[in-house]
Amino acid sequence: MTVPDGVVAQLQELGMSMYEAKAYLALVAAGEPLNGYEVAKRSGVPRSTVYETLGKLTASGATYEVRTHDDTVTYLPLPPASLIDRLGRRYESTLGALRAALPSIAPPARVHLIHNLTGREPLLERAGDVVSGARHDLFLSTWPQEGTELAGLVRDADARGVAVTTLTYGDDEDLPGHAYEHTLSPPAVVLENLGCRLFVAVADRRECVIGGFVDSDAWGIFSDNPAVVLVAVEYVRHDIAMQLVAARFPADEVASFWSTDDDITRLRSDHGFAASALRAGGTEGDRPTGPRRGGRRRGRSA
Repeated sequence: MTVPDGVVAQLQELGMSMYEAKAYLALVAAGEPLNGYEVAKRSGVPRSTVYETLGKLTASGATYEVRTHDDTVTYLPLPPASLIDRLGRRYESTLGALRAALPSIAPPARVHLIHNLTGREPLLERAGDVVSGARHDLFLSTWPQEGTELAGLVRDADARGVAVTTLTYGDDEDLPGHAYEHTLSPPAVVLENLGCRLFVAVADRRECVIGGFVDSDAWGIFSDNPAVVLVAVEYVRHDIAMQLVAARFPADEVASFWSTDDDITRLRSDHGFAASALRAGGTEGDRPTGPRRGGRRRGRSA
């Protein structure tokens, strides 16, 4: 019996034991009723436990007993499509009950969280939680490499009436809601300045994920701290406002100002600090090393 990688583990995640998953898959692959001996032989489940295993599968409705003319007991599986549908209904019912019960148990939050995230998968998974949890508004600053993986969840948020606002470092016409492309600096220049693909997701001005991606690596934080969430929202809003303002003036004048103005040059001088700060979790040793002399010029905004 050849089983695709991961299927046994996936069935275990849905409540089957390893032996139950193997026995069920052996019955599916057989395409005909099997007795206990044949199930053990094809699945690798020990003969000493195969009948107990089949009994549990039958009790859960994943298999059926079939008696032959000579009263031999054989087993047939619930068709895979029916099993998936049944598990979906069962888990959705359980999740619905938990959605109603758990919030009534939890007291008001006394401590706001800031916790580190390391690795691309954990960071995107936590960002997916934030996107999925949005009920009113969602602010995103993302690059195509990460935006693609969250696109389905973002579209779901838009479909349930969430006001989605996205700043993207790359053209994507399929983004829902209000989407803006970062054009003030080319993505390659932004990547050089930051040292990473900076990512922000904020849901309902209540919780956020801030992270940086470099190739397949990633570091960042999740927080529901109001101050952190405020800064994250304002970062996205301010960056979008900068794109809108720049679009109102001749492109050559904007490019000249952006590349030659002394204040802009000073503010952009700490190349790579964003990546090093996220990677180190903002430790004391990681501080910007750009020019420090001089203050804001009178009458001009830094």
